[in-house]
Amino acid sequence: MIPTKRRDYLVELLGEQPVLGINELTELLGVSHMTVRRDIQQLEQQGRVLAVSGGVRLAAHFRREPGWHEKAASHINAKQAIARRAAAMIHNGLSVYLDAGTTTYETARLITDRQDLSVVTNNFRISSLLSNYPHIEIFHAGGRVSHDNYSTVGPSVVEFLRHINLDIAFLSSSSWHLGRGVTTPNESKILVKQQLLSIASKRVLLADSSKYGRFGMFCACALEDFDLIITDTGLPAADRRAIRESSLELETVDPVDAELLDAEKAAELS
Repeated sequence: MIPTKRRDYLVELLGEQPVLGINELTELLGVSHMTVRRDIQQLEQQGRVLAVSGGVRLAAHFRREPGWHEKAASHINAKQAIARRAAAMIHNGLSVYLDAGTTTYETARLITDRQDLSVVTNNFRISSLLSNYPHIEIFHAGGRVSHDNYSTVGPSVVEFLRHINLDIAFLSSSSWHLGRGVTTPNESKILVKQQLLSIASKRVLLADSSKYGRFGMFCACALEDFDLIITDTGLPAADRRAIRESSLELETVDPVDAELLDAEKAAELS
């Protein structure tokens, strides 16, 4: 098989199984380890695949982030489990930032009983929800409105954030990766996230495993900029090992936990 066709076939194989190891590919393609590694390097330069520890996966470059409703309907159990872990970190008396996102919205739903809490957000859904609880102080960072995600972005948000201090900032992302960091196809989000990282005492990334390996055109920050990353157990074991071997603090939560907790709560109310 000529190299071009072999590489096309490699990409085709990844369409059936999202991640393949080097050893698997040598058997499937009938070539040496060195040849597989060269093919992966060539395909990665073309932006078609992404090398991971011990193997390769399809690259997932995207030019437009999905809208709120599209995101809210996907990976619900994983987001709820991540939100429960995040909410457990939010105690009375703290000042926290909740980034625009459906996982952070789920987090906001779980902290309505906190006292003496100050919440800063750029998301209209979150500020609208928490405005029903007068014991929570809310600050909405104003700026240009992103209609798809019910949020504000741009330099006006950054200017507002320059004048505050935060105990914890919970950031969201539609794409994250060990090598590429947190990326976005929306340039106006970059400075907002970077400013948050500079003013928060603790920086936490909330991102479910379906977003890992995807990447947008603009890099907002590296994963090393976070004190903690919370994702779900759907993240492949090889990726988990690679992240932890890079001395990053990673916590994985089981999406089933959210279902069990909801069932237990319903049982208590019945």
